[in-house]
Amino acid sequence: MTPSGPRAEQRPDCALCRGDGGVLVARTPQLRVVLVDDSDYPGYVRVIWNAHVAEMSDLAEPQRARLLAAVNAAETALREVLAPDKVNLASLGNQVPHLHWHVIARFLDDSHFPQPIWAARQRDPDAAQLQRCRQRLPALTARIVELLAH
Repeated sequence: MTPSGPRAEQRPDCALCRGDGGVLVARTPQLRVVLVDDSDYPGYVRVIWNAHVAEMSDLAEPQRARLLAAVNAAETALREVLAPDKVNLASLGNQVPHLHWHVIARFLDDSHFPQPIWAARQRDPDAAQLQRCRQRLPALTARIVELLAH
């Protein structure tokens, strides 16, 4: 099992070790939550384990529980603040093998629905919907911080 405390390995060749991976919303000793800069998906959150590990099974049970609680906090905040039609959760790591979860607010009229956001675009996004989401980002980030504190 790879260590994941403050002295855990960091890799200079890993984008998630070198930087925050988005606009920082919250950081704990174990993980961080960021907003991903994606113009089509302003309700796109990433939960990143701070230590460089590749898989959930690299974590001890209490660490896995903490990570999943943070993913749940992000999903809950998205649902409460943005009221999406669906929330997508994904932990891929094929391109960046550093443990992280994508938590993405999805709307029936978004650019890719019902396909994943990494698939071919289905339509142009609804500009009014995107603007509503962007205006709610301060409330979203505040709610994520609040939920992580509990």
